[in-house]
Amino acid sequence: MSVITVPQQTSTTRSSVWKHGVAAAAAAAAATTTVAAVASSAGVSFADRSGASIPVAAFTQLTLIFSLVGVALAAVLARKARRPRPTFVRTTVALTVLSLVPDATFGFDGASAATLMSLHVLAAAIVIPTLARRLA
Repeated sequence: MSVITVPQQTSTTRSSVWKHGVAAAAAAAAATTTVAAVASSAGVSFADRSGASIPVAAFTQLTLIFSLVGVALAAVLARKARRPRPTFVRTTVALTVLSLVPDATFGFDGASAATLMSLHVLAAAIVIPTLARRLA
């Protein structure tokens, strides 16, 4: 009878998830804010049908908040999941797809909706691979 051993996550691995995750969150926030500012200066309004517009600073805040939620998820999965990497990737890709729904349904014009969706994908493209590489 063979015994299968599962490598244990060390505190170094968990701290690596947090350290790299926070850095990825900051990079994603900077990237989304820069692209949003460029799009705004090019005429993208980020206003919904009620006329309420998303301020550029909100891109920084929301990207940081939701990226840090992803970092926390990765840290928990690193500790608790049998297969943390595929579980994290599947979960975060599904959440990214779900995050596109409001952009398509809240009454943004085509340019605003497309830009908002692109920003969600941009942030995910920075944060998800960075964290996935740190998971077993």
